[in-house]
Amino acid sequence: MRIRLTMAAIATALVGAFVAPASAAAAPTAPQPIIGGGTVSSAPWAAAVFQSGSFACSGSIIAPRWVLTAAHCLGGSMSVRVGSVYYASGGTTATVSATYNRYDLGLLYLSTSISTTYVTLASANPPAGSTNTIFGWGRTCTNCAASPQLKTATVTVSTTGSTDAYGGPAIRSTRGNGVAWRGDSGGPQFYNGQQVGVCSTGNGSTYQNYASVAASRSWITSITGV
Repeated sequence: MRIRLTMAAIATALVGAFVAPASAAAAPTAPQPIIGGGTVSSAPWAAAVFQSGSFACSGSIIAPRWVLTAAHCLGGSMSVRVGSVYYASGGTTATVSATYNRYDLGLLYLSTSISTTYVTLASANPPAGSTNTIFGWGRTCTNCAASPQLKTATVTVSTTGSTDAYGGPAIRSTRGNGVAWRGDSGGPQFYNGQQVGVCSTGNGSTYQNYASVAASRSWITSITGV
């Protein structure tokens, strides 16, 4: 299930492990959510993604005018807040002037450049069994609102042969000290300091699928030059 979050969905549904339309099926019960994990005090590369002024998804900035998020987060009038661990304040904001997508990877071209620390993108998937870290502003429990402060959790890679929301190559991981949930969509997964995945789907309890950055590395470079 896609795990994008919109403020409208919080107000009207508050169900579903996976948000594309607000009519997503009821979600399994999660024990705590990321769900779990802990808060982050500094993340200059973090990007909160907004649609029509409302928080929708997490993301990461990869170059002065490029943010990487999930393709299912694209749509409408978009903007980002970069460099703050709080999605509603701080950092630098910019509107999105163009979007590109491949599988469940979305690239946002910003109207202005943002100077900060950018993530490094991986050219290979993490090995099965490795411990990775995930980040996002998703819900902190099944029916809670989005976390106002960026959260992180550790996960364990189970396979790199999974699929994302649109059938693209994905990395599946199982819950470590936390698990991704709605609003974490588009957020990064890191291994050895490099971004290996983009949050796509999950069940909010035991696993999550992250679209593989390595599988689309040449496409990302062809669009962004990164």
